[in-house]
Amino acid sequence: MAYEPYIRLGAFFIILIAMGVAETLWPRRVLDAPKAKRWFSNVGISFVSAGLVRLLLPLVPTVLALYCTEQGWGLLNILEVPYWFAFILSVLILDMLIYGQHVAFHYYPILWRLHRMHHADINIDASTGIRFHPIEIFLSMVIKLVSILVLGPPASAVLTFEVLLNGSAMFNHANVFIPIRTDATLRQFLVTPDMHRVHHSTHRREYNTNYGFCFPWWDRMFKTYTAQPAEGHTGMKIGLNIFRDSRYHGLFSMLRIPFL
Repeated sequence: MAYEPYIRLGAFFIILIAMGVAETLWPRRVLDAPKAKRWFSNVGISFVSAGLVRLLLPLVPTVLALYCTEQGWGLLNILEVPYWFAFILSVLILDMLIYGQHVAFHYYPILWRLHRMHHADINIDASTGIRFHPIEIFLSMVIKLVSILVLGPPASAVLTFEVLLNGSAMFNHANVFIPIRTDATLRQFLVTPDMHRVHHSTHRREYNTNYGFCFPWWDRMFKTYTAQPAEGHTGMKIGLNIFRDSRYHGLFSMLRIPFL
């Protein structure tokens, strides 16, 4: 796992740049806010969050998973299941847990105050996929580490999941046009931009659906799936009505949103 940081960072930048290029060449919606300012704020908050979490909680999930394997900790290590089965099951369970965490951040008011910074973006593109408050990222990391202790997944599965989670978050937030038939096929296996965009609607009945990040099955399984927005993808309003003023979208103002 010596190359783990390089794999994660490399994948992060490659996917972010690729999605940025794709949504510039084939945009789904016309953005009505300055893109350069939004990207500076959204990418900036991502680095602030990553830095603070690493400072306050300097434990890497893949390293913890490797230690659990060596010590025989966690359900999968106790049961001694085949590696391939543990790998697949771990990726699926971790993704389902992120789905459940996402639901909780909408359901509980104190958690919603943190998560609403993500929803306050009045446009949606690849940079929105990395726009999360540092406190939310910290809590998410704690949940992830506890899950690894309980589950005991292979370190390679945790690394794969980390890359999938970050990559799919940038992909499904991207403002990129995908033909309807292609989207219908893709969303059987992945959360697509059109599927996740519904989640960023200003309408409560829509932003409380489509919680999935990578795999789309959990929303269908737990009855939180909405196929299309009522006003269409080009006509729907994105964001939160209480945070539409430009003063809420600078880097430092974004940090204050949970406390307003």
